[in-house]
Amino acid sequence: MQFPVMDINGKQVSTVDLPTDIFGIAKEDLNIGLMHQAVVRQFANARLGTHKTKTRSENNRTHAKIYRQKGTGKARHGSRNAPIFVGGGIAHGPIPHKYTKALPKKMHRVALRHALSSLVLDGQLVLVDSITLKEAKTKEMSKVLTALVGDLSALVVLADRNEAVERSVRNLDRAYYLRAMYLNVRDLLQYNRVVLPLDALDIINTWLGTEA
Repeated sequence: MQFPVMDINGKQVSTVDLPTDIFGIAKEDLNIGLMHQAVVRQFANARLGTHKTKTRSENNRTHAKIYRQKGTGKARHGSRNAPIFVGGGIAHGPIPHKYTKALPKKMHRVALRHALSSLVLDGQLVLVDSITLKEAKTKEMSKVLTALVGDLSALVVLADRNEAVERSVRNLDRAYYLRAMYLNVRDLLQYNRVVLPLDALDIINTWLGTEA
């Protein structure tokens, strides 16, 4: 599948043959459920699970009986730690626990293939020959992204550490950078455009190819 390749000025300089098993899955074959499962799993694994409320036994108030059992004409009560009183313990409140969900590696890779194919189908993928900056300049990076994607939000995928590009992208409100080996469905679908240099494309092809 031939796909145009741009330079940093937004002009087409060549074409590249994208593997159909990664970027060419038909719309009717996209597994929306699997992509959703991958996103839910990522959000769940990001939760700390440190929420905690005190029960009546942990509440630091007096445990004395608030009034005598009989003769008052009122309901029987114990201490003011009971959940029915203001300042008492919380009944059935949250306790610390893990929210982590598992996803097999094969399913994760399939979800990434389907997400990348959906980007191609929706016209959200932008291939660029390379992204290089002499020094970290947010203004220069803004010009590059404006030429490539206009005023839309963008995810810049990098093959390896590139301090100049990373620092430049970091200061842009509607842009984010990610290294190819940390590619995930959430970030791929979160932005309006995904800017993918050819060296990062090679890593993705090696990682997600069906023969890998």
